[in-house]
Amino acid sequence: MRVIAGKARRLLLKTIDGLDTRPTTDRIKETLFNILQNDVPGCRFLDLFAGSGGIGIEALSRGAKEAVFVENSQKAAECIRENLRTTRLADQATVMACDVLTALSRMEGKQKPFDIVFMDPPYGRELELQALSYLSRSSLIGPDTMIIVEASLETDPAAAEGLGYTVERVKPYKTNQHIFYTKGESAR
Repeated sequence: MRVIAGKARRLLLKTIDGLDTRPTTDRIKETLFNILQNDVPGCRFLDLFAGSGGIGIEALSRGAKEAVFVENSQKAAECIRENLRTTRLADQATVMACDVLTALSRMEGKQKPFDIVFMDPPYGRELELQALSYLSRSSLIGPDTMIIVEASLETDPAAAEGLGYTVERVKPYKTNQHIFYTKGESAR
């Protein structure tokens, strides 16, 4: 796994061994950032279920102002910190080694709304719906916040509409999909 573009371009990122994380492939990451290319520079980026931090680090490399990484696994959180040191992006990043709902609660009222929220939870456990439910009533997102969920192909994008989200786009791949949401009426 590597950083694809930006100031940390071509630097290799470490991942943790085992099945605890599922790094986004370089090809899927490149497609995602081609979609986001105009939204990333200067943004505040939140990477939930961050794994090795590859998505948030890519955002920082491409000009995001800051990124917050949330990862429950202590081993994975240390991997994120190491990757941030390797890419020299640590000064723009915060790593929170705790579960997503705890992290969101800790940030509530202390952060301006994020511009982009990315989450890649374990598949089939509806953890994305728990996070989306919390965010639906949170000050951490605003009407222009783009939320992207990396999910299995079996995940129904419309499942979050009952929480007040609008599906802006669905990008399917061979084994998974990216679902793009905004809060409320379509903003794009």
